[in-house]
Amino acid sequence: MSKATGDLLSHFEAKEVEGSPSPPSWNVAPAQSVPIVAERLDEGTIDRRLLIARWGLVPSWAKDIKIGSKLINARSESILEKPSFRKAAVKRRAIVRAEGYYEWQKTEDGKKIPNYLYSENEPLLGFAGLYEWWADPSLPEDDPERWLLSCTVLTTTSQDVLGHVI
Repeated sequence: MSKATGDLLSHFEAKEVEGSPSPPSWNVAPAQSVPIVAERLDEGTIDRRLLIARWGLVPSWAKDIKIGSKLINARSESILEKPSFRKAAVKRRAIVRAEGYYEWQKTEDGKKIPNYLYSENEPLLGFAGLYEWWADPSLPEDDPERWLLSCTVLTTTSQDVLGHVI
């Protein structure tokens, strides 16, 4: 996530930014802010926006924000079965953008080695994602800090170039 906000707006043909973008980073961790692209219908026209969301979905019914740390990824095959993702899967889909991502490989001695994966042809990747709004019950209803936008990345079974499940 080193691209400037203007570059993201242009790449995804978004009209505006909502939220405060984070400074550039090569290693974004759960609970940090990430840019997502979402669409809404506005007077018959699709309006695409760049939103800044917390990585780790906090369902609207959650009592505490901490649940988000367990919901950074969602398996595509089961999102409609899981109460944490069901509503967002039907109504709040997004593109979670990145320039690359890390896959961790375990060594024989139990250590983990990060492997950075990226596209040699495309400057940005777009991951399927879901987003959700959560209201902090400890804050007054008129407090603008009451609302938190959070997101998760959809995952699925890995396949090699021939389509074999790994």
